[in-house]
Amino acid sequence: MAERLKARGLLGEVAAEFAGTMILILFGVGVVAQVAAAGIGAHDSIAWAWGLGVTLGVYVAARVSGAHLNPAVTVALAVFKGFSWRKVLPYSLAQTAGAFVAALIVRFNYAEVLAKVDPGFTIKTQGVFSTLPGNGTLPVGTWGAFRDQIIGTAILLFLILAITDLRNSSPGANLAPFVVGLLVVAIGMAWGTNAGYAINPARDFGPRLASFLTGYETAFHDQYGSLYFWVPIVAPVIGGLIGAGLYEVLVGRFLPPAEEPEAAQPAAKPAYEAV
Repeated sequence: MAERLKARGLLGEVAAEFAGTMILILFGVGVVAQVAAAGIGAHDSIAWAWGLGVTLGVYVAARVSGAHLNPAVTVALAVFKGFSWRKVLPYSLAQTAGAFVAALIVRFNYAEVLAKVDPGFTIKTQGVFSTLPGNGTLPVGTWGAFRDQIIGTAILLFLILAITDLRNSSPGANLAPFVVGLLVVAIGMAWGTNAGYAINPARDFGPRLASFLTGYETAFHDQYGSLYFWVPIVAPVIGGLIGAGLYEVLVGRFLPPAEEPEAAQPAAKPAYEAV
């Protein structure tokens, strides 16, 4: 019975990660498709829609799974916050699957305008679904993008831990998703030049695979013809570990122990909790 309940619990967590990541990508990839294919909006609308997508995705999943929505977050929580290693692969696969399905929906919905602006489904609109060094146009190479993704994801994890650490000056559990969304907006506005701020392996690989299967033959390569898909997978994991580690070294170890919530007032599960 206990094993059955445990399995059911993991199933619910995986489903929540799938759903939350799907919501994130529906807004994130959707807004890029709108800007690139229809010319409606610009960089700021992209940054805001990605941030709002994160906020809404976290609200969807936080109560059930902790709303990681990002394998880099999941791995960092396993290393530094006691998240179960047996859940790392199921969470990561669910996040990638959610991103893949959402990207297919965007690809289907924007099929006509994408075909109009880029009939050959080339590098011109490949960036709708996945990231490229220098956003496909600027003089940034593979290792410049790799460096950028390490830095950007380190910032993300450092601040996620700061925002959600109940021992720190954290916002209430219901407000934390909004603040994390603002964090993603800020990263997009300040760190989007060199590699499109993927900062999330599932966010990049799921839509990249969806675009490859629906006509983008160069989806796994960059504008130089180099194999690129691995950069937004490997670099964010490294960056996430660095960011989470720096938070623990510079801030976390100096904080007082968390106060126990009163029995009569059970606290809501905070976003990104290591469940």
